[in-house]
Amino acid sequence: MQLAQWHNPPADWSSREGKIWAKTGLKTDFWRTTHYGFIRDSGHFLYGELSGNFIATVRISGRYEELYDQAGLMVRADAQHWMKCGIEFVEGVQYASAVVTRERSDWSVAPLLGQPKSLWMQVHRREEAIEVKYSLDGKEYQLLRLAYFPEHSKLAVGVMCASPEREGFEVTFDNFSIQSLDIDVDD
Repeated sequence: MQLAQWHNPPADWSSREGKIWAKTGLKTDFWRTTHYGFIRDSGHFLYGELSGNFIATVRISGRYEELYDQAGLMVRADAQHWMKCGIEFVEGVQYASAVVTRERSDWSVAPLLGQPKSLWMQVHRREEAIEVKYSLDGKEYQLLRLAYFPEHSKLAVGVMCASPEREGFEVTFDNFSIQSLDIDVDD
């Protein structure tokens, strides 16, 4: 699957030699209602469409400097049903972060010690569930979140970035891959 379509393309981005680089626009974000009371669907999302079960993986490297700078993977059915995960910068700390939105957003985080230069994210889609994992080395993954995510015939899957408090957050994605999963439902 190729990442070929943008939802809110950034003004400045490039894709070459397996790397995607982007610079965020002003006050971009993905969020729905919970706690903050607003809806934002202005973040940048480069995606392809697929159906069925899969594992999506990417390595993310960014210049995290301002509150809520964020980048990672996204799985999206529509504006009210989506999941984003990756690094989010909060009060000077990088967190492995996952937001699952089923009409309203929720948020899970785990602090990343030492402000890593990059982070690997992996999303496993199995029927009505999404499993979010992260890794510092791309080999050993830790579970961040297991969430219900309704089945949809087709999903948009790809990389996302946003900067709710500024513009100009720079991020690079590489090693993006999608692996189809054939699951025997009798197991």
